[in-house]
Amino acid sequence: MSDRENRRVLGLLAQDDTLRAFASLVLGVTDGLSPKVLARLAAGGLAVQEEDGKWRATPEKFRELLRARAAEPEPEVSAEERLLQTFLVDGRLKTMPMKHEKRVVVLRYISRVFEPGVRYPEKDVNVALRAFHDDYAALRRYLVDECLLSREDNVYWRSGGPVEL
Repeated sequence: MSDRENRRVLGLLAQDDTLRAFASLVLGVTDGLSPKVLARLAAGGLAVQEEDGKWRATPEKFRELLRARAAEPEPEVSAEERLLQTFLVDGRLKTMPMKHEKRVVVLRYISRVFEPGVRYPEKDVNVALRAFHDDYAALRRYLVDECLLSREDNVYWRSGGPVEL
């Protein structure tokens, strides 16, 4: 089963006419259903026409899709990505890691918001860091302490961390 098939089934259920028809079939009500809509449900594997001409829903299609999805290998996630998922929710820092090694991983990630070679006034640095956490001053201090940002006369520039190519 492919993502294409998953999208097809979800697409059918996202349309009012096919959703109503599928619900009617599940409830055993087949009177007045459009042959065109039934054909679309059948093409998506959500309905089948029996030999006697009656239509029935095939909710087992959902089980098939779930089994096929469960059999697919999960994409590899690096230890760094897993750590970032632990501390960042929707791009915001939940809490600052207490362990130095973990904190450095998070700070290196945050430092990517600053372009190498560009000088930023403190106000702009604060705005950028506020997107990650309300205590932007602490983040700024951590970034400077870890030599990811350098500072002179309230002007900051990126002095370390990974560089995107």
